[in-house]
Amino acid sequence: MEDPVPEQMRTAAATLLAALDEPARARATYRFDDDAARRWLEYRPRPRPGVCLADLDRAGRKAVHRLLATALSPAAYAQAATIMALEEVLDRAEEWRRGRHRDDYWVALFGDPGRDDAWAWRVEGHHLSVSMTVVADQVSPAPVFLGANPATVRHAGHPVIRPLGAEEDLARALLDAIGPAGRAAAIIADEAPGDIISATRPRVDAPLEPLGVPADRLGPSGRALLDQLVALYLDRLPPELAVREAGRLDGGRVHFAWAGPTRPGQRHYYRVQGEDLLIEYDNTTDDGNHAHTVLRRPASDFGQDALAAHHAQSHP
Repeated sequence: MEDPVPEQMRTAAATLLAALDEPARARATYRFDDDAARRWLEYRPRPRPGVCLADLDRAGRKAVHRLLATALSPAAYAQAATIMALEEVLDRAEEWRRGRHRDDYWVALFGDPGRDDAWAWRVEGHHLSVSMTVVADQVSPAPVFLGANPATVRHAGHPVIRPLGAEEDLARALLDAIGPAGRAAAIIADEAPGDIISATRPRVDAPLEPLGVPADRLGPSGRALLDQLVALYLDRLPPELAVREAGRLDGGRVHFAWAGPTRPGQRHYYRVQGEDLLIEYDNTTDDGNHAHTVLRRPASDFGQDALAAHHAQSHP
């Protein structure tokens, strides 16, 4: 069955380009071989390549959201939309000092989606970075970063908004299920690092050592929960891409590692690693109420795998 996602992305990208006036289109478009702009990951409020949604009209902003939705499942798109809206909540908490805004997100396209075999796009801003590369009608879907500040908004002790709650709760359930021996192997440090280890680097050049406990040393409940945790991150993608990514990982060894205290409300970190898979989560600032999560493919980020296969086939 043919994968509909590449064509959905091409159509959405063409609609976006048609919605932009010439100055906005010039800011949004880059050559595909502009690696400095294309291999980019920045989840902090910094200048970045592309055109800002705040500078677009209603049709342009809607076209950006339609493009973003082609890369995410409905649940992950809801997470992304909530993360963008949290900029207003954070701005209020900061007494409006920084002027944060829900439209402070940028879109960039690399290459011509209507004509080129290889092209890419990214939607990015504070706590959101989604990069997709399309090569010969195959989508390479990474990196996908989702963060949240505040991670939880509460009223009367109950969460009102918690966009990354499942990512924390499932990992904690895994820690509970693997028992004392499994936790002793999984916990690699008493304190969490200050941020995700891969950070904003365009390449995870030196492979991170797969610390922690491997799945084959867990009991049935632990293995099932680790599988669910991996699936939670893969399910950020549309079903066709999620199934393909799961099949790519099938049978490979997966490790789970945790750093920091295990009690809720304290600063903590975990990562899941497999063959060309890196999942990281941290909640390590603001008393454990500021979360970062990322799904990466260290050897294949930004379409490296699809580009290599395409070059091998086209230029043996």
